[in-house]
Amino acid sequence: MIPCVIYIYSFLRAIPPKPLAHEKQNYNDPWLICYKQMCPKRCVFSVIKKYSNQSAAVNYLAQQRGGVCYKTPSWRERVFPVVQDTSTRLFKKTNSFSNLACKLNICDSVCLMVSEEPNLPNAFVKLYYILQEMKPANTENVVPVLHSAKDGCKPKKFTPDEVLVPNPSFKENQGTKRKMQPGSLSIYELERLENIRQNQVFLSSIKLLEAKQDLKPEKTQRGLKRQNNKVAWTEILPPRTKSLRIQKKEAERLPLPLEPHRIYYEVERIERTRKPEGPISMEPINMEEDSSLPPELLKLWTEDLIQEEKEELGLGEYRSTLKSMELSEIGGVAKVVKSRIFSVAFHPCSSRLLMAAGDKLGGVGLWNLDSDMGDEGVLLFEPHVQPVVCMAFSRSHPTDLLTLSYDGTLRSTDVEKAVFDEVYRIKDGLRTFDFLSHDCSTLVTGDWYGDVAIVDRRTPGTSHESLHSLDTKTVRCVHVHPVQKQYIMVAENSIVSIYDARCLKASSTEPVSQLYGHSKSISSAYFSPGTGNRVVTTCLDNNIRIYDTSELTSRAPLLTSIQQNLYTGRWLSKLQATWDPKRDDCFVVGSMQRPRRVQVFHESGQLQHSFQDPEITTVLSVTAFHPTRNALLGGNASGRLYVFTD
Repeated sequence: MIPCVIYIYSFLRAIPPKPLAHEKQNYNDPWLICYKQMCPKRCVFSVIKKYSNQSAAVNYLAQQRGGVCYKTPSWRERVFPVVQDTSTRLFKKTNSFSNLACKLNICDSVCLMVSEEPNLPNAFVKLYYILQEMKPANTENVVPVLHSAKDGCKPKKFTPDEVLVPNPSFKENQGTKRKMQPGSLSIYELERLENIRQNQVFLSSIKLLEAKQDLKPEKTQRGLKRQNNKVAWTEILPPRTKSLRIQKKEAERLPLPLEPHRIYYEVERIERTRKPEGPISMEPINMEEDSSLPPELLKLWTEDLIQEEKEELGLGEYRSTLKSMELSEIGGVAKVVKSRIFSVAFHPCSSRLLMAAGDKLGGVGLWNLDSDMGDEGVLLFEPHVQPVVCMAFSRSHPTDLLTLSYDGTLRSTDVEKAVFDEVYRIKDGLRTFDFLSHDCSTLVTGDWYGDVAIVDRRTPGTSHESLHSLDTKTVRCVHVHPVQKQYIMVAENSIVSIYDARCLKASSTEPVSQLYGHSKSISSAYFSPGTGNRVVTTCLDNNIRIYDTSELTSRAPLLTSIQQNLYTGRWLSKLQATWDPKRDDCFVVGSMQRPRRVQVFHESGQLQHSFQDPEITTVLSVTAFHPTRNALLGGNASGRLYVFTD
């Protein structure tokens, strides 16, 4: 940049000063000629960057033609002062680029060519080549004289289809130029296209592209297919009537409406929308009408269970087993229900994996892994109209799948009869249930208003045997002790209480033991599956707590508290920590961390394993372990199930 600034600064002189006596002058040196002296890469293109329009750039170049500088041994230190600004004074008089170019001894056609060229960079490149082909200046009387158009300076003519662009090797070969072909492609670009064509021919000959496509697995959605439920409709507005004020009538005095009583669900709305009383036919909505259930489902559903007594693995072996469980690349993910999953369950059969899921719209989906029944092994039913928040397979009769919904109904699935039998029905919304007896004939349910009901399935009808009101606003979870069935654990608003079912009263029942320490609402509370000596609770204060319930004292001691982000918001199901049915000391819970994962903890708070996979892109809020096999199930908010197996 320094030589460029010195050259432009010296160009403003109209008449060069007298050279020094001790300096040897070489008048044949091309540096004496201003247009030979300009470096096009430094000067011409610096003008392009400096000026945004053609007129200003041409004016600037025209002004620089009136000066010249000498190349001396000390040319870097010597800068001649500006004596007079001839170019600016002449431009004010002429007010024309062509006249100014003539008075400054520049060819008229140069300025006209630059002004008419639509592409500004091409114009300056043409200008550079014209200056290069001009005859050298005369050196008479030590004053260089520039040739003009009148002296025989003829600029080079360009054809319309010829466009000049800078050469990539511009410094090495400044005198060469590259011509664009009539197709607006240069020789360099044609060579590049030819190289691309040859590379494609080579890749096609070795079939590399086909092999790349074969390696990519086809990303197809397994399970339910997407259905477009949008219906085009047009709102028909009623005819607009004139107001009483325009009709000059007095306004009617209406009494203020009563303040509505805040309830969770409107009874009238539920009565209008929920399914009718009694059994409902078991017809898959994702299959053709009047189609029977697949025989494969009936065979698997009624499979005889073989309960093998296995020794409990050590903690190290258990971790190795968890690490061996992976998400299958083909078939490990399926869309089972339409909407957000609220509950999941494993069928206890061991020959194949049969899973169930309940969603927000009251749908119940069954997924038989490695099967083609229905939509790639998925059958969808709609026995409810509100979220299915709790479901479980009967331990004594695996053919029974009980589902409970907010719509106030509890139903049992009978595959042999192909119906959903109604077990219990109330007007208000139900929240949770569990089996109260070993043969699963007696149930305990909890609703939104803090009432606990005892239901006997052997009694005809769909009503409860007894109803008990607890000192709480709502019952969020109920769970029965796995060994001592008379003890019922109820997760209330911010406290967990354990009651004796034999001592339940209609109201104001004293608990046997209580679990303190929660500062916010409790999502779930479960006994350990084998002995019931531990209780794991999930609270919205971002803590998972483990209590010792080996001895039911009035205040159960707290063993461990694990900090976990449990804030899911309103669009995700609440995270709930559930025990592994095969162990008494480990439980599984979803996670809000990124990348998405499912975590397994020990009762001491130690993380055993995190299930991660690139396919898991959403939060798996609802999780469950298989009762006998090494399999883990997780459901997300879009109705998909993820299954990890060994």
